[in-house]
Amino acid sequence: MRTNHDQHQGIASTTWAVVATSIVALGAAFAVRADLAAQQGAGAAQERVAALKQSLQESQQRLRQYEWIETTVVSLKGEEKSRKQMRCYYDADGKIQKLPATTPAATPAAATGGGGRRGGRLKQSVVANKKEELTDYMERAVGLVHQYVPPNPNDIDRAKTAGNIALKPLQAGQVRLELNNYVKPADKMAIDMDTAANRLLAVNVASYLDEPKDAVTLAVQFGALDDGTSYTAQTTLDATAKNVTVVVQNSGYRPVQR
Repeated sequence: MRTNHDQHQGIASTTWAVVATSIVALGAAFAVRADLAAQQGAGAAQERVAALKQSLQESQQRLRQYEWIETTVVSLKGEEKSRKQMRCYYDADGKIQKLPATTPAATPAAATGGGGRRGGRLKQSVVANKKEELTDYMERAVGLVHQYVPPNPNDIDRAKTAGNIALKPLQAGQVRLELNNYVKPADKMAIDMDTAANRLLAVNVASYLDEPKDAVTLAVQFGALDDGTSYTAQTTLDATAKNVTVVVQNSGYRPVQR
């Protein structure tokens, strides 16, 4: 005859078996839900990437009908060092052509000192080398801007294939695509989109020139022409390591004049 103790043990064993089975079932259910959520998230990201590529391609195609003025201002420690305006348009091969829109202002001649002494010449040489180094840095900073702006559909597709894109919802009607390793290893780019109008709102980039310690950030604002064409209105690059700021503005859009 089974004692009360044996009966209690049997009941306890049965109870734990039921609990264990329930836990396994719940775990499986959660795993399925997580897998479905991941699949839905991946699908939503792919859908949004496709919409972004379509928007970029359509806007770039329509922009071929326009010409505009690109103004690039480079500042050092808050002081403007250069300002350049270029007339921009697309050629028959779809490449952007740039022509000077204004005559560059004459650079003031540097004062010579030292009466021809060796110390004076040495100082002038040091100043000239620093100026050349800074000029080269500024030119490379401007070049970096154009690697990210406007976003390249082919680069976006490459990032998607590599699994380097994530989709995050923002406020109602807006989403953000986050891309890693877009142009350089470990860089980050965030693209904000208006889902209703399917157009770009802003792009923010964390990148660098030569090494990660030489960090730069990009903040990009977009505008829309009367026909809905999206364009890069203003790009601001901050290179804190060198106290250099580069602002690129695009304005004055009008039908191209050949």
